[in-house]
Amino acid sequence: MEILKERIIKDGVAIGTEILKVDSFLNHQIDVVLLSQIGAEFARIFENCGVTKILTIEASGIPIACFAAVHFGNVPVVFAKKAAPSTMTEEFYGAEVKSFTKGTVSVARISKKYLSPEDRVLIVDDFLAHGEAAFGLASLVKQAGAQLVGVGAVIEKQFQGGGKKLTEADVRVESLAVIKSIKDGNIEFA
Repeated sequence: MEILKERIIKDGVAIGTEILKVDSFLNHQIDVVLLSQIGAEFARIFENCGVTKILTIEASGIPIACFAAVHFGNVPVVFAKKAAPSTMTEEFYGAEVKSFTKGTVSVARISKKYLSPEDRVLIVDDFLAHGEAAFGLASLVKQAGAQLVGVGAVIEKQFQGGGKKLTEADVRVESLAVIKSIKDGNIEFA
């Protein structure tokens, strides 16, 4: 997605060799026009998959999932919670997820009433790095007996291997911008 790559070059900040900061438009301050275009692109890519739910993890994936949902004809968005809220009194599916950026491990939870065996689920997130979040969310889909149609990442850091691991596990991965490397403040796309 050229407009996304251009925005990454213009406003993204490379930190070291592994971190790309895009908080000025994607995950702290949000450019809603760009997110709508991202949502439309995910809908185009996965248009023939019969998506009935979009799944993400709090918090950065939520706006992306919501914009994608609109372009899928307003399918429901389900997001996994990283902490057990006092309001989640019903049974839930759970999977451990490690956060690359925060260096923490949490249990991603989804109430059992929001995923069912009839669902065809698309996972979306802002980044795909090591694949921990995507594998955790895929586990939730499997626990529900639902069908995973694929993973859509806005930005994939190819050099961290998550996309390759998912593909090797027979998961369809579609990333809108794939970064091959980050060196000396320069971002190289695959």
